[in-house]
Amino acid sequence: MKNTIYALFALLISFNAFSKEKISLSGKITNSVDNKLTIKGESFEKAITLKADGSFTESFEIDYNGSYTLMTKNARIPLYLGKGSKLVINADDKDFVKTLKFSGAGAVENTFWQQKNESVNKSLGNQTEFYSLEETAYINKVKEVKNNILTIYSSTKFTDSSFKANEKKNIDYFELLQYLIYPQYHAHYAKKEGFTPSATFPKLDPAFDLDNNNEYLFSNSYKQLVFNSFSYKIAELAGKEAEYTSQYSLPELKKIKSPAIRASLIQTIAYEVSAGNPDAEKLYNELIVLSSDAKFKESLTAKFNQIKTLTPGKTSPVFDYENFKGGKTSLESLKGKYVYIDVWATWCGPCRREIPSLQKVEEEYKGKNIEFVSLSIDQKKDYDKWRKMVEEKSLGGIQLFADNDWNSQFVKEYAIEGIPRFILVDPNGNIVSADAPRPSDPKLITKFKELGIK
Repeated sequence: MKNTIYALFALLISFNAFSKEKISLSGKITNSVDNKLTIKGESFEKAITLKADGSFTESFEIDYNGSYTLMTKNARIPLYLGKGSKLVINADDKDFVKTLKFSGAGAVENTFWQQKNESVNKSLGNQTEFYSLEETAYINKVKEVKNNILTIYSSTKFTDSSFKANEKKNIDYFELLQYLIYPQYHAHYAKKEGFTPSATFPKLDPAFDLDNNNEYLFSNSYKQLVFNSFSYKIAELAGKEAEYTSQYSLPELKKIKSPAIRASLIQTIAYEVSAGNPDAEKLYNELIVLSSDAKFKESLTAKFNQIKTLTPGKTSPVFDYENFKGGKTSLESLKGKYVYIDVWATWCGPCRREIPSLQKVEEEYKGKNIEFVSLSIDQKKDYDKWRKMVEEKSLGGIQLFADNDWNSQFVKEYAIEGIPRFILVDPNGNIVSADAPRPSDPKLITKFKELGIK
């Protein structure tokens, strides 16, 4: 199954019989890049436009009591919204997390989450070092982090009794999550391919309830437990080499009773409605029936109609972007040769893992009838980071920087939702494959040979 970075996350009934609650948010966000705040939840989104001085005052209905995400151009933070929330939020968007202050009804609970996250980040330290710890040291470290959270919890005078009860379970879920992800994360960070923990290492109880709507809406750790457990199960059923897994994931999805979990996983599975999937139309039809979220179905339909234009032989969408070596390079200027395009970003782990394989393929096909283009969709703020990585890793081929990251026209026209993404275009500018094999996949060289690239 492809290891890809992508964005996750339709209500079938009203969540947990919740009568919609009207809450209020106000405050001031200075130095905002786009004068906008966004509040996102499960099948919920509210955009707030800031005034000229960065202030805002909004009242709106929420779909449930629980965790949401507050987003600016520069930050994403967890936000608790519940009955009676009258939250005041102040921050400087240049350093949102450090300057963030809460006041008003709901401030105690949100400040607790803020302090908890600070404690966790400080305790865990370097991610590579943490997940590289051997089993006993890792277990001890996880328990230490949990105890630090409990200390903050015990000293906090919560104003929302429901939050307090749910958070106690949330802390336990945090611990369980660390044990669940350890085998995969340790294998990666400690560079131990095929690592399996000992028989005594803590495991998720098979009887653990992974279909609880209320827990899912409150706890981000529970959400990750659900998502990771689902992903691991599908990977086991499909096998590591399976490129598309909907034939396994759809039957499992249909067993889930929680409307929030079903809605979220439907959107995750919809990632496979892609240009390279021969069963994209069948999957699209299934998901349209399963979902009751009108906005999601509209979006999925637009995506499906888009990928129908990306079949082999159709004219490829084009680009004309800044070249690392100077000037701009367009797809049109590369006509006469095959073009293998790698859409990537410096922050993308799976993208970076493909670099050695890509360099090997580039060397093997040096001087032959093919050009290799690496198209970065890093944000403009990471432009220097991109240039530095190209230099330090001696990246070859044609290195380009897209003009508007995920919103770049080429990216949107190819309906790219996850990276790395590889595309192969023929000498006439027509699509060979809108979702080509990765450099690490032997199928790529087989494809090159079939095409007679030499």
